[in-house]
Amino acid sequence: MLKEILYKVNIRAVSGNTAVEIKNLQTDSRLVTPGTCFIAIKGTLSDGHHFVEDAIAKGAVAVVVEHLPEIIHEHITYVEVVESDVAVALMSHNFYGEPSRQLKVIGVTGTNGKTTIATLLWKLFTSLGYKCGLISTVQNQIGNEIIPSTHTTPDAIHLNALLKRMADEQCTYVFMECSSHAIHQHRITGIDFAAAVFSNITHDHLDYHKTFDEYIRVKKSWFDALPKSAIALSNADDKRGVVMLQNTAAKKCFYSLKTLADFKGKILENGLTGLHMTVNDLEVHFKLIGEFNAYNLLAVYGVAVCLGEDKYEVLKTLSTLTGAEGRFDYSISYHKNVVGIVDYAHTPDALLNVLVTIKNLRQGEQKIITVVGCGGNRDNAKRPLMAEVACQYSDKVILTSDNPRNEDPLEILKQMEAGVNVVSRKKCITISDRKEAIKTAVSFSEKEDIVLVAGKGHEKYQEIKGVKYDFDDKKVLNDMFELLEK
Repeated sequence: MLKEILYKVNIRAVSGNTAVEIKNLQTDSRLVTPGTCFIAIKGTLSDGHHFVEDAIAKGAVAVVVEHLPEIIHEHITYVEVVESDVAVALMSHNFYGEPSRQLKVIGVTGTNGKTTIATLLWKLFTSLGYKCGLISTVQNQIGNEIIPSTHTTPDAIHLNALLKRMADEQCTYVFMECSSHAIHQHRITGIDFAAAVFSNITHDHLDYHKTFDEYIRVKKSWFDALPKSAIALSNADDKRGVVMLQNTAAKKCFYSLKTLADFKGKILENGLTGLHMTVNDLEVHFKLIGEFNAYNLLAVYGVAVCLGEDKYEVLKTLSTLTGAEGRFDYSISYHKNVVGIVDYAHTPDALLNVLVTIKNLRQGEQKIITVVGCGGNRDNAKRPLMAEVACQYSDKVILTSDNPRNEDPLEILKQMEAGVNVVSRKKCITISDRKEAIKTAVSFSEKEDIVLVAGKGHEKYQEIKGVKYDFDDKKVLNDMFELLEK
C-alpha cells in the first residue's frame, strides 16, 4: 500500500487514495508500468516533473511531486513532498522491506581508497566464512555472483533492490562505496549503517560540488547523521579526519601511520614484493604495495576489529589478499623486465601517491614513464595539476585522452599542458590517441623501466561523444609488451 511506503516521508499534501497498491517505484517515466508510483526528481539534466503525464499514460497509479502539475486526474493519487530525492530514498527503503536492517552495512567514503577498502573488506570477511555483498565502482557482488556496476553508488531504488537481494540470499555483511554524489543526492538516505569509514579528502568533483568546502560538508553530513549504534572510523593523518567525526553520535575510532590512534601502523619495508609493517605492534607482511595501501589496510583492519573479529585471524587473512582490479595493477614484460602499472588514479593526489610509491620502489637507473589523461565533463581545475604532478615525478610523460565524453579531447589536453612548466616541456609529449600513447610509452622503455598508465584502471571502455568503445588499459599495455619482446 502507498500509505505504508510513505512512512517517514515529509509530506505537504495528499490528493487521492493512499490505500492504493503499488507494484513498482520509478523515477524514469520511460520505465513506468501499470501499478507504478512515479517519483518526479529534479535532476541535473532534466526535471521529472515534466514527465508526470507520460508516467500516468503508461500506467502510473500514484505520483510523488514537489509541486502539483497543472492537470489533475481524479483516479490518480498525488503526494506533494518537501524533497522528492529524500522521498524516493525513504520510499525505496520501505518498499523493499527495510533490507539494510537485516544486514550489517559498512560504507566507505573519501576521495581515494574507497574501492580498495570495500573490496578488501569483502575479501576478508568472505575468507573469514561470511557470505557478503559488495557494492563498488568495479563491480557488485552477492557472494560469488558478479553483477555489473554502472555507478560508484547506485540510485536509491536500485540500491535498496540490491540490498533486498543480498538479505534474501542470507548475506551477513555488505561493504559499499558511498560517493559524495550519492550522499548529496540522498541515494543512501534511510540506509542503516553498522559502520562508516573516511579515507581522505582531496581535490575532486568540484565540477559538481563547486567548492572544496561544500565537498567536505557533503562528506561530513553522512557521519553527522549516523546513529549511536554505528561505528565511525577515520584517517587521523588526513587534516580533515578528526573534523569529519566531530559531530557524529557514532562510536569514534581512528587509524594512522603518523600519530597516535586506535589502529596504529608503521611501514618497516615497502617494495615490489609488498608491505612489511607493524599494526598495533604486530609484525605482518602484506601483498599490497605503497603507503596509500598501508592506510587502506589499516582501515580494513580497524573495521574488522571494531566489528568483533579476532585481530590475529584478521591480520593472517589480510596478509594473503590482493587489492582491487585496476588499483596498482602491475605486470612485467618477459625478457626486458619492464614493469607496467595500471592505476585508476584520476585526481592529482591519487596520481601523486602512486608516483611517489613508484619512485620509492625503483632501483638504479630505472626510468618512470607516465601515460595520463583527464576525463571530460568533469572538474577541469585539476587538469593542469595532473600534468604538473606527472612531470614532477616522472622521467617521461605522455599526455593523452581519457574519457573525453562530450568534450573535445584536444581542448582537455590543452588545459593539461598549462600545468607543464618550461623545464618539463623537454620530457613531455602529447598524443591524443590513448592506444598510440601507451604504445609510444612502451617503445620508450628500456630494460627494467617502469611504465605507469593512469586514470582508467578497471574500466574496459573509452567514452567518446556519448558512445562507449571497448578499451582496456591493461590489455593494451600487455599487448604492447608482447610486441616489445619480438
